[in-house]
Amino acid sequence: MTHNLINDGPKIALFEPDIPQNTAAIIRTCACLGAKLEIIEPCGFLLNDKRFKRVVMDYMDEKEIRYYESSDQFFDEKQSQRIILMTTKASSSYTQFKFKKNDTILFGRESAGVPEYVHKMINNRLKIPMRNNKRSLNISSSVAIVLAECLKQNELI
Repeated sequence: MTHNLINDGPKIALFEPDIPQNTAAIIRTCACLGAKLEIIEPCGFLLNDKRFKRVVMDYMDEKEIRYYESSDQFFDEKQSQRIILMTTKASSSYTQFKFKKNDTILFGRESAGVPEYVHKMINNRLKIPMRNNKRSLNISSSVAIVLAECLKQNELI
């Protein structure tokens, strides 16, 4: 099944991503599933990094990626929009949450998540349930899982 990009659909936001291969895989996921990607800088790598280019291939469409110079700019511009933070520190599961079609789903840095001030700013914090002795999924896998659920709930796929 193919579909066009959802202009007012869900957005995936990455907080200061630091692993180029993960960001490239997320760009591919967003391109294939029709979601916009938002990147909160600074990134921990350059977009001309060979590891990034190898994974992103020809899936990177700059028109579908929004860059924010800082978290301040991101939160200033998102004041009237709903942001959902995906975090291993949440108590609620993404499967029990009702996503709206234009939500922004925020994922933290691979190495450190998001700072405490971001946790305090966001009311909706969700997790992907995992086995007790496991720490976390790869961020690109997490994006795919949660984005697919959001699209399914809103009948966008």
